[in-house]
Amino acid sequence: MGRGMGERRRDGLADDGGQEARVELSMSAYVVLGLIARHGPMTPYELKARVEESVGFFWPIPHAQLYRDPPRLAELGLLREEAEEGGRRRRFFHLTPEGERALDAWLAAPEAPPADNRDPAQLRLAFADLGEPEDLVRLARSQAEQHREKVERYRRRRAALDPDGPGRARDHTLSLGILHEQAHAAFWETIAAAGDEDDDIPDLSPRDRWRDN
Repeated sequence: MGRGMGERRRDGLADDGGQEARVELSMSAYVVLGLIARHGPMTPYELKARVEESVGFFWPIPHAQLYRDPPRLAELGLLREEAEEGGRRRRFFHLTPEGERALDAWLAAPEAPPADNRDPAQLRLAFADLGEPEDLVRLARSQAEQHREKVERYRRRRAALDPDGPGRARDHTLSLGILHEQAHAAFWETIAAAGDEDDDIPDLSPRDRWRDN
């Protein structure tokens, strides 16, 4: 299939008449490549189900993105599209040798981009001194409960792993998720306990000071 981009290379570059152009793929695109490599040809709808049962608990992907990525990857030569001739005329996407090489290169890379951990509760914590002390205690209790619930949810998912499936990779991701949620729960529990143990919670807010000035 003529793509006007030359032959795809293992390092993620396209060689076209002596000129190289890097193909930038999103993380969701690599998820698509990885799931098709693991489970075989799939429709976007099937990809959605696979995301939910695998990486969705720590890397959620909008459903619309899973319908956009496969055709784009097919245009790049990393997937091959096959449409049913009858029935629902579903569109199946197959991994190509170029897609396999791109996936291999991504997995072999020694570094990864910095994590994007945008936590709304942490953002509120940054401005907690502007609010009432009791507000922080309530937030801490709520956050501790949420993170403890996630710990239990991940433990149940890990216990239910199919030993004949890709269990080791999923066990690693769930174990990391458990440690991550345990750390967050312990932190917020410390904040909540500090408020519970102090009848006269220190005033964290400077607002009353400058309101009277």
